[in-house]
Amino acid sequence: MSSVTDVDGGADEPGWDVDPEDEIAPVVEMVGSQLKIWRESVGLRVSELAPRIGYGEDQIRKVERGARIPRPEYLDSMDRELGAGGKITAMQEKLAEARYPKPVRELAKLEAKAVEVAAYGSHNLHGLLQTKEYATALFEMRRPAHVPDEVQRLVEARIARHSIFERVPVPSLNFVQEEVTLRRPIGGTGVLRHQLEHLLELGRLRHVEIQVMPTDRDDHAGMAGEMQVLKFNDGTAVGRAEGVFNGRPVSEPKQLRIIELRCGIIRAQALTPRESLAFIEQVLGEI
Repeated sequence: MSSVTDVDGGADEPGWDVDPEDEIAPVVEMVGSQLKIWRESVGLRVSELAPRIGYGEDQIRKVERGARIPRPEYLDSMDRELGAGGKITAMQEKLAEARYPKPVRELAKLEAKAVEVAAYGSHNLHGLLQTKEYATALFEMRRPAHVPDEVQRLVEARIARHSIFERVPVPSLNFVQEEVTLRRPIGGTGVLRHQLEHLLELGRLRHVEIQVMPTDRDDHAGMAGEMQVLKFNDGTAVGRAEGVFNGRPVSEPKQLRIIELRCGIIRAQALTPRESLAFIEQVLGEI
């Protein structure tokens, strides 16, 4: 985690702005009001606290009125300077989910309930498969560019979703990746090497299947783009696919059948999981 003086976020960036309409806004407001009470209880003005924790006065006020989600390191600094004995640091648990963008939180909730995930990726590796370094490089190359603060937020949110691999009972996770996603050196060859090693580790888990779609396939059901289907324990499901239904998530059985059909054909056209692991090892050996 970056310190409050790092260029990634900087000394004047204690957290992330909050959308007042977001469902997490009340939680952020509550934490902010508690921080203000702690500060006032020790007799410190904002102007006195700011230089002691390395943040600007305006930023502290934003946090206290609930307009900004404080970073974990900001809470650590406040805990230390106000002598809270760990009570302010403990607020990180309340804000753990709030730190992530709303679309990511919604996706994470669906993944947390899913008993089966089937996904096809064409341009880059699926978010659940990405290492931290790969994800960072991916977000850093976005145009228009993200500020460093937002890159860190997005990366942390993506890595937090990886808890799905440790769930009990374990869900069935199936990924089909285009060959090019294994060869494109996102972040450089060192990052790619580590990423491929990570894929091999995941692919050896009993509840995870990773398949590769070779570039030389002359018949391909996924030419319209990426797609994903999440199935739940109650028999319902939600899916999304580029090129159909305007790319929106759908849950109607008639619409889901189209996406599931494509996913099934793609898996049949790709290399088997065992062949795919051997292919990944081959690509790794070529780096």
